[in-house]
Amino acid sequence: MAIVAATGVLASFSNALPTRAQIAQSQPLTIFENVTLSPGFSPDPTTVRGISGGPRPASDLAGRADTATGPCIGYIDEQPDHTVTLTEFFDYLSLQVESADDTTIVVRGPGGTWCNDDYNGVNPGIAGQWLSGTYEVWVGSYETNQYSPYVIRISDSR
Repeated sequence: MAIVAATGVLASFSNALPTRAQIAQSQPLTIFENVTLSPGFSPDPTTVRGISGGPRPASDLAGRADTATGPCIGYIDEQPDHTVTLTEFFDYLSLQVESADDTTIVVRGPGGTWCNDDYNGVNPGIAGQWLSGTYEVWVGSYETNQYSPYVIRISDSR
């Protein structure tokens, strides 16, 4: 942008014909989305995006250091990053985080709170049977106030 502003001819031309970067900027990537799912949902996987991390220890939210699905480690935001509402019981559902950095996950919903780290390599995830209802999802980072972009892939396919 500094080059465009410094060159009057280039600035006039770029205003007439948007560049690929300008087009991409006009269509922002949505993050921190909430989803409602029923068995057999499409697309499968459904994806949501966000930025991990925050000031709060995951173990404080979970009220313990470990759950049946894994350890409650890392730091998360005060508010959930996403809510996932399931309209019916799922015999199988998986939430898997993908990030370039090592992240953690905390899920709180009907029946309790679950945590995980390193479900698939350094990426966390939780899979199994899920009751109907609303689940709050936090994606954490290992250091307080360290932030990393991520994608959660939600699938009911084994």
